[in-house]
Amino acid sequence: MESHDLWIFKHVAELKSVSKAAEKLGYVQPNVSQRIKSLEDELGVRLFIRNNRGVTLTDEGLVLLEYTNQIIQLMDEAKSVVKPKKWRESLTLGASQTISAVRIPQLFSSFFKEHKNIDVKVRTHDTQKLQEMLSYGELDGIFAYGTFNSSQFESVYSYFEKIVLISPKKIKFEKQYEQTLIVNSNPNCIYRNKTLGLSKENKFLDSTIMEFDSLESILQAVHDGLGISIIPADVAKSRKETQSIQYKELSETIKIDFIIKRKKQHPKSLTKFIRFLALQ
Repeated sequence: MESHDLWIFKHVAELKSVSKAAEKLGYVQPNVSQRIKSLEDELGVRLFIRNNRGVTLTDEGLVLLEYTNQIIQLMDEAKSVVKPKKWRESLTLGASQTISAVRIPQLFSSFFKEHKNIDVKVRTHDTQKLQEMLSYGELDGIFAYGTFNSSQFESVYSYFEKIVLISPKKIKFEKQYEQTLIVNSNPNCIYRNKTLGLSKENKFLDSTIMEFDSLESILQAVHDGLGISIIPADVAKSRKETQSIQYKELSETIKIDFIIKRKKQHPKSLTKFIRFLALQ
């Protein structure tokens, strides 16, 4: 097996599509298909199941992907050790938009003071998608809330996030009062569910739901007097200068875990980050 063939295989596996992998790598599709076929012929197994939507990994393909990630990881580490000025260590993490707004930049600000030779990428998505990306090796770790597959993943760090209710100062916040709820469009967003739960608990009359795709849009909507929402306290503190919004800290907290994949060996950059988190 050639390392380049494994690199192509990894892209097809992560994107679940031969055509998308070819486009990302800048190859023509027949060449990618031929590389995968050669790999399957060499191993004597099918690596993918083809369907109308693209491809999915077979059980054998899943095993190969695990080894492929380890091989590519070791190759990257070898280059960074042999010539660190040219080949830097990398760390790719995932988090939701809300979690990544304040807390993660604060963590990296401290982390980079001790580890300047690591390039970090943060990808934002919903928790379900992030766990899928982590399982396929696209991410080294994710900051997430809620349950996860403990047989596949493990939490190596956690913190509790305070939450606040934000509302325009001109809005009267009372029970039995009509409210417009400003929420994320993702139905699994915990802050969305907290906002909807607050409405149910306080029995708001005829609540209107207004959905946005980004945290900034939610903040702007509240700023413009459109309605109320629940967000992390850290985000609220960073926007305290906004005079048109009032803040009410709630008694609840949300547990955020830093989750990694269960395996024997992790990238050195991830190990360094985990050690850093242990001291926080």
